[in-house]
This record gives sequence, structure tokens and C-alpha cells, in this order.
Amino acid sequence: MADSSFDIVSKIDRQEVDNALGQAAREIATRYDFKGTGASIEWSGDHVIEITASADDRASAVLDVFQGKLIKRNQSLKILDAGEPRMSGQQSKITITLKEGITSEDAKKVAKLIRDEGPKGVKAQIQGDELRVSSKKRDDLQAVQALVRAQDYDFAVQFTNYR
Repeated sequence: MADSSFDIVSKIDRQEVDNALGQAAREIATRYDFKGTGASIEWSGDHVIEITASADDRASAVLDVFQGKLIKRNQSLKILDAGEPRMSGQQSKITITLKEGITSEDAKKVAKLIRDEGPKGVKAQIQGDELRVSSKKRDDLQAVQALVRAQDYDFAVQFTNYR
């Protein structure tokens, strides 16, 4: 019997993030507490979002609205790397970078965890920015998924290519 396998990845669903950003922008435009603050949220490149407002607390409030919209769309907040509010002329700005992919150090940590605490006979191989986990038994793979989900990593974890 051939090995069963799955991939551990950290990918961004760009469409969902874009939808959450659009919803947040519409809410900011209509909410009373944002009137006259010049608050806005928009794309500033492929993986960068820029929040602009007249004060630091308003910029942070816009970030909270955006995070709420992401949560409602089942997106992990670990994909966001939000900077501190900074003054730019009369405006306060927050730059958010979207994180995608698993770094080699993080992949090594996950592979070590699977080797040390996972079921026997489970193999983990690092392939670029993802991790391939394989085993003869599907039950072992499900145990590995539960083990990885239980850990609190600083990156979003998804399981794909289950076969």
C-alpha cells in the first residue's frame, strides 16, 4: 500500500483578505465615529495594506475593524504583521504586511515536533516553503494534524493535498 500524505502550508487567501478590506472600508466610510477623521484602509502593493487616519487611536480602531472582518471570513490574524502607528505629516499611518509561507526555521521546528512527539513511522520533509508529511496509516496523519493544530505558532497553518 502506498503512503498517504498531506502538506502543511501557510498561504493567504487573497480574495478573502480583499473582501475583508472592502467590507472594512465600507464600514469606516459609514460609521459615525470615523466621520471627519480621514480614516481609510487600502492596498499599497501586493502584500502591503496601508491604514491612514488623523490620530493614532483612530488608525488603531480601523485596524480593529479590519481584524474583525478577517475573523468573520475565517482568516487567521497570524497572516498580519502590523507595524506601530507612525505620524506622516498630519496623518497617522499603520503599515500591515501580509505574511505567507513557512520559513525554513519554522519548518524545522514543526518537523522536529512531528519526529519527537508524533506517531512512529511518520515522515516530514521540507519542500520550499511547505512541509510534506507522509505515513502508511491515515490515522497517524490525523494525529499529526491534531498535534500541529494544538501548537501556537506565529504563522497561520493550513493542511492541503491530503491523499
